[in-house]
Amino acid sequence: MQVGFRANTRTGSGSGSEKAAARVGRAAGPALLSIGAFIDDEGGYTTVAMAVALLVSLTLVFSAASAQWVSSRSAEVQEVADAAAMAGANAVAAYATIAQALDACVLSMGLTGIVVTGAGFVASCVPPLAAAGAKLTASGAQILDARRDFAKSAASGLQKLESALPAIVVANSASCVLANSEEGLGYGGCAVPYPQKSQSDFSALDADVDDSAAEGLAEQMRSLAAEEKAAKKAADDAKDRGWRADCGNNPSYCMYQRTSTLAGLGGDENPMYPTRDSWNFGAALLRARNYYAARLRACEVTGSNGEELTDSACLRAFFGYALNKVRQGSYSEDADGAVSIDLPSLPHDTAETRETELFTDRVWPCTAEGSGRVLHSSMSCPGAQGAYDGDASLADLDAGGVLLCEECRMSVGNMGRAAAASTSIGNGFEHWWREVVEASKDYQEARNREVAAKKSLKQKASEGADLFKKAMEALSVVRPKLCPPGAYGCVAVVVRGPGTAVPSELTAAFISSAELPAGAAVSAAALAPDSSTAENNILASFFDGLAANNSLVGGMLDGVATLWGKLLVGYGSAYGSLAEAGDGLLDKLDGVLGGSVGSWLKGKLSEIMGATGLEPADMRLRKPVLANTGDVLAKAGYDRASTVRSLINAIPDSGSASDYVRALGVWAVDTFAEDEYTVAELTVPGTKIKIPLKVDVKKLVSSL
Repeated sequence: MQVGFRANTRTGSGSGSEKAAARVGRAAGPALLSIGAFIDDEGGYTTVAMAVALLVSLTLVFSAASAQWVSSRSAEVQEVADAAAMAGANAVAAYATIAQALDACVLSMGLTGIVVTGAGFVASCVPPLAAAGAKLTASGAQILDARRDFAKSAASGLQKLESALPAIVVANSASCVLANSEEGLGYGGCAVPYPQKSQSDFSALDADVDDSAAEGLAEQMRSLAAEEKAAKKAADDAKDRGWRADCGNNPSYCMYQRTSTLAGLGGDENPMYPTRDSWNFGAALLRARNYYAARLRACEVTGSNGEELTDSACLRAFFGYALNKVRQGSYSEDADGAVSIDLPSLPHDTAETRETELFTDRVWPCTAEGSGRVLHSSMSCPGAQGAYDGDASLADLDAGGVLLCEECRMSVGNMGRAAAASTSIGNGFEHWWREVVEASKDYQEARNREVAAKKSLKQKASEGADLFKKAMEALSVVRPKLCPPGAYGCVAVVVRGPGTAVPSELTAAFISSAELPAGAAVSAAALAPDSSTAENNILASFFDGLAANNSLVGGMLDGVATLWGKLLVGYGSAYGSLAEAGDGLLDKLDGVLGGSVGSWLKGKLSEIMGATGLEPADMRLRKPVLANTGDVLAKAGYDRASTVRSLINAIPDSGSASDYVRALGVWAVDTFAEDEYTVAELTVPGTKIKIPLKVDVKKLVSSL
C-alpha cells in the first residue's frame, strides 16, 4: 500500500485531491503575502493593521457627524419659522390688550356718567339735596361728553393702529428671522397676518347716550320738589294750628278742654290726640258734633223774665243750627294723600247771622195782640197774651211783617250776640272751632298743592328712570367686534438659501466637501387666552396711571372718581360691579326718606342697574401659540398650497425688515409722524384738559 502510494505520488499524473491542493496553493500565494502585512508570524496584528482600522473608524465618525449637522441644520428652518409666527402673533396680542383697555375705559365712563346723572335725579327730588343734585347732574353730563370725545378718538386711533398692524407683524417676524441667521446659515422670511385687513367693527364705541334732556329734567324735578316742600310746610303748619285749636293746647283753652268743661264729655266722645301726626281735621269735626249734640240736649228755654227766656231760646237755636251744620260737614283723604274738607263756619256776629238760616227760618212763635202780630222767643214770654198766630222768621221781623215783643225783645241782634259771646273770646268753644275751620281751609289748599306737586314730581322722576334705562340699554349693546389683522393667526414662511458648506475643519481629511441644500418651512401661530392671567390687574394699573394725574381727580366730584375706578377695574364682571358700585353711590345720598319720590326713584334705578344685561368681558391676556397652518388659512378663506407658494415668491432673497414690509405691500408706518402715537385722548370731565394715551410705535417697529 505504501509503495504503491509513493509510486503514484511521485510518478503518477495529477488527479483527485492532489490536483486540488496544487490549484489552491498557486491561487493563494499572493494573498498570503498581503495578509502578512497585517498579521505577523505569531498571528498578531501589525502596525499597518492598527493604522488602517483607526483611519476607517475616524472616517465613519466624521461622516456621521457631518450627516448629523446636515440633519439638525435642515430642521432649524422649521424652528425659525415657528419663532417668526410667534413674533408676529405677539404684535397682535399687544394690540388686543390696548383695544380691550380702551373699550373698558369707554364703557366704564358711560356707566359712570349715567349712574352719576341718576344720582343727580334722586338728589333733585329731595329739596335739601337740590344743590348736590344740580352738581351731580352737571357732572354726569360732563362725564358723558368726555366719554363721547374719548370714544371717537379711541375708534379713530384703533383703526389707524390696525392699519399699521400688518406692517408691525411683518417687521417683528422678519427681524426675528434675521436674528436667527448665524453660524453661516442665512434665513429669509416673515409672518403674514390673517385676515390681512381689519374686519373690526367699532360702531359700539360710537353708540351714543342721549342725555340732552337730563339737566332740564333735573331742573324741573328740583322746582317741583321745592314746590312740594313749600306746600308740605304750609300744610304741616295749618295742621299744627288745627290740632292745637282742637286739643293740642291742653290744658289751656281748646275744643277738647271746652268740650270737657262745658259739655262734660270724655272718653270716646271727647278723645285726646297727643301728637299732630295722630290727629286730623275729621277728629275735630266729630268732637264738634258730640259737643253740640250734648249742648242741645242740655239746653232748655227757661227764664224768670222775657230777657232770660230770649237768651236761652237764642242759645238753643244756635246749638241746633250748629249741630245741623257740623253734621253736614265732611272730611276725607284719598289714597294719594289729597284731602277734601268741608268744616262749616258758624256766625260770630249779627252780620254773619243774617246770612244764615237763623235769620230766615220761620221758627219763632207769634201771637195776635191788640197792636198786631207779635214775634216772641217763646210762648212762655210774658208778652204773649194773645192767641198763637203761627211762626215767623227774624227776617220777617226786620221786614216789618211782625212786631217786636217789648217783653222778650227777640231779634236778630239777640241771636247775633248769642254766637258772638262764645266766638270772640278764648273761653268759647266756637272761638277754637273757628280756628280749626280756618286752618282746615289752609290745610286743604296746601295739602292738595303738595299732592299735585308730588304727583308731577313722580311723573318727572319716571321720565328720569326711563331716560336712565334707555341710556343703560344703549351702553349694554355688544362690545366692539375686534377682528384686527392677525385675529385668525399669523402664517410664517422662512426659506434657507443654498450653498451653505458643511463645516470642514475636522472632516476635510476624511470626507469630501458638501453643502447644505436650500430649504423652506411654514408655521402658524394664533392667540389663545392665558388662564393664569384671569385675575390680571391691567385695568387697575391703567386706572392708577390715570389717577396719578391730579387734573383727572380734580375734575370729578368726591366719590365719582372712585365709582369710575370700580367700574373700570370691574369691566371683567360688569354686571355685578355696576349694581354694587351704583348702589354704593346712591346710598351716599343722605336724607332720601322712605315713601318719598326720591326713595322711589332710588329703588327704581337700583332695579334697572340690577337688570341691565352687561356681559362680563374675558380679561385673560392673549398669548401666541403654534397653530395648524391650514386651519388659519382656511378660516381666512385661502388655499394653503397656493398661498404658501405666493408668499415664498413674494419674499425677497435678502434685505432688512423694512424690505420685507415693502415687498409684501403692507407699509403703513409712515402714517405715524412721531415715535409715540396718541391712540386716544381722555378729556378730564368739566375741563378742557386732555390726557393723551400713547403707544410707543418706535418700540413696536424698532426694526424699521
